Amino acid sequence: MEDACQDTARKPSLKKSELFLLEQNAVPENLPPPTDKYKLKYQQYESEMKEEYKHYSQRVAEKKAHKIQTSEPPGKTDEKKDLQLEGKTDDELTVLDEKALLQQCYASKPYTVQHSIRKLEAEDVAAERKKQTVVEQVMIDQLSRAVISDPEQNGKADAFENDSVLPGLNTAPLRFRKRTLHETKIKTRSALTENVLSNKLRFDGRLISRNGRDACRELIGFYFAYDKSLTVYEYRQFGKNRTNALPFIQKGIYSHQRGQKKGKQYCLSDFCVGADLTFLSLQHPSLPESIKQKPVFTIRVTNIDETARAFLKTSGMENEEHPIKQESDCRSIFRTVQGRLREKLSKRGVRVVTGLGKYFRELDRKHNGVLSKTDFKQALKMFHLEVPEEDFESLWSILDDNNNGNIDYTDFTRAILGEMNEYRKAFVRKAYMKLDYNKTGSVPMIDIKKCYCARKHPQILADSATEEEIKSAFLETLKDACSNPHEVSFSEFEDYYEGLSIGIMDDEDFVNTLRNPWGI
Repeated sequence: MEDACQDTARKPSLKKSELFLLEQNAVPENLPPPTDKYKLKYQQYESEMKEEYKHYSQRVAEKKAHKIQTSEPPGKTDEKKDLQLEGKTDDELTVLDEKALLQQCYASKPYTVQHSIRKLEAEDVAAERKKQTVVEQVMIDQLSRAVISDPEQNGKADAFENDSVLPGLNTAPLRFRKRTLHETKIKTRSALTENVLSNKLRFDGRLISRNGRDACRELIGFYFAYDKSLTVYEYRQFGKNRTNALPFIQKGIYSHQRGQKKGKQYCLSDFCVGADLTFLSLQHPSLPESIKQKPVFTIRVTNIDETARAFLKTSGMENEEHPIKQESDCRSIFRTVQGRLREKLSKRGVRVVTGLGKYFRELDRKHNGVLSKTDFKQALKMFHLEVPEEDFESLWSILDDNNNGNIDYTDFTRAILGEMNEYRKAFVRKAYMKLDYNKTGSVPMIDIKKCYCARKHPQILADSATEEEIKSAFLETLKDACSNPHEVSFSEFEDYYEGLSIGIMDDEDFVNTLRNPWGI
């Protein structure tokens, strides 16, 4: 029995020795020396391994330091936080600034090249299909209205004498007979044809509004060169399969309602990306009540058919007006003020932009969106935004075009701080529309927490932070921007990314701060 146990005890040692001999014999004796190419590769591999080990040891040390800091008594950490928040308007970075800057780290591409190309192609096809749907609806509406509504249709009754009608309707007045575009028998003298309507400029637009439901409306407009008229349609989607294009602004000839061109008719030169089209609410009684609260509403041009614009410009169908010199002077004043503040806001843009918006909303007790000169001066002083008195008066004279002593605080904020370009704003709206799928204009904070994904954050990929830490940092800075900590309005969401945009120079880097966490 003992001999059997000894035999079983020897077996593993024999196997290990056999394996060792096999490994020794697996290496040939007369190997040629390594070439310079493989020596270089080994040196590179060795240096990379040393560098990686160095980073790993640094990350371990940082984690230990973080654990030591978090193990402090709760009273001390609360005191530190209060002291840091007290200096919220100083030039030094606060805790909220540092947490907001974590969102700027999303600079890496979120997908592979093939995935990005496929996604962009699918989005382009969907957008083109949407625009084609609106174009067809506009052509049908305008041609039908031009022919069926023509007064000559109710003219001579003898044109219908040979028409086949139902029994008993021979004596019915012509206006009661059913009449569609393709059943019309009378030739009218109207010169409006499909060929004439084809000489048009198509553009995309958005409403400038703090109401999230209005700001996210999908607007597609058309400017017709033959009579210098324009119309705007809204693309609506009902469920998954049903879509419709509804008139938002009826076709007509309109003119500027604000700015240096006030009273002048719209022409081809007024349509470019970033241009503002202003309209009177009284002229459009079918608009939603939220838009009719103000006498003037603004549509911002976000995209334009450059091919059609170039054709209309070269064909000589319209003589373009030269821009007014005063407009270029206004833009230079805005750029001067924004340039002075940009460097100061590069690190604390989120805190300042969201803080200004929150402060202005608290002052706006009438909820009409306008404030006085005193309120704006006090806000600049509170947030340490130094604007020379001369520049401030120049800004005020430009923005207060009605001379009533009050201006919209959204316009004022954008004038002194600047704003994102329309390419960036399109992605901000896209992210918010994904969150606000019911189109109510506000998103519960719990939905924000569910939808926000931090897996692709560089610090998580480098194993220097957890997903929960990055997510809580984002939610804390977003809550600080909101008047109600339990929900996020569109204006608050836009202000957050407006402030984040100031410190990001490249458009694609900024877009990745939205693509990575929101999956758009």
